[in-house]
Amino acid sequence: MQEEESVPSILESDATGNVAEIYADIRQVLGTSIVNLIWRNLATMPGALEWTWITAKPLYRGLAPGYAEAVRRAIDLPVVPPFSRDTLATAGLSYDDVTRIRDILDSYHYTNALALVALSALVMHFEPAQQDTVRPLDSSPRPLGIKLPELPPMQSLKPEVVRLIEELNGFGEDTDKSLIASMYRHLGYWPTYLSLVRTMLVPLETNGQLHTLTRSIRDLARSHGSGLAQHLRPSTAPDSLQQALASCRRFVDHPISRMTGICSLIRTATDGTRSA
Repeated sequence: MQEEESVPSILESDATGNVAEIYADIRQVLGTSIVNLIWRNLATMPGALEWTWITAKPLYRGLAPGYAEAVRRAIDLPVVPPFSRDTLATAGLSYDDVTRIRDILDSYHYTNALALVALSALVMHFEPAQQDTVRPLDSSPRPLGIKLPELPPMQSLKPEVVRLIEELNGFGEDTDKSLIASMYRHLGYWPTYLSLVRTMLVPLETNGQLHTLTRSIRDLARSHGSGLAQHLRPSTAPDSLQQALASCRRFVDHPISRMTGICSLIRTATDGTRSA
């Protein structure tokens, strides 16, 4: 059955020819086992995927990791109590479950910030704006190479899990809640964990802290993307350039900014249970 996505896309399982080759290169360069929805969406626009990836790839191999790590360290997270081992055990989560959940959070924590700065740089190269001067860090984490579980289609999940994912997806978002964050779908294998996440996030959503967090990440995206944009050397753009830039802008301003902060927050709450 064809998976329903929140925007037009070419699924990894349906990719052939040049699209499949680019997807494989994205996975290799980013050290991830999945191709994010932004790239799958660009694949539906004539020439957009190839041009965007060829343009952004030198950033991913060059300065983007340093800028991304600077973003991660600059995030001002609300203070939340960590999930205790007893809380996770009461939710029916085994040691292996928590290990797999941490792998998912670590992978998104790494790739979200990278996408934030690289795609922001692409947009700001064509739409420059005055920003504060920032510098990348000299050291940054290497690609993690984590093998994630298959991304479950929304229609394969139980209705109550879909409702939970859709509710969480709206947290910290001001205008565009239609793009379902892949991280929540990945965590849909563990509904009790998502329920714990919801309990933690509801007060922060109610008092506006998640919206403040998202806005702060957008600011970081603009400042770090502007610094990185000067290193871009794009080739002749395809006819779909404006469509591609609009897609990049939409993803950066909404799911990527939102989830860069929220993933970091959830990861911090879960990190306290790591073995010493």
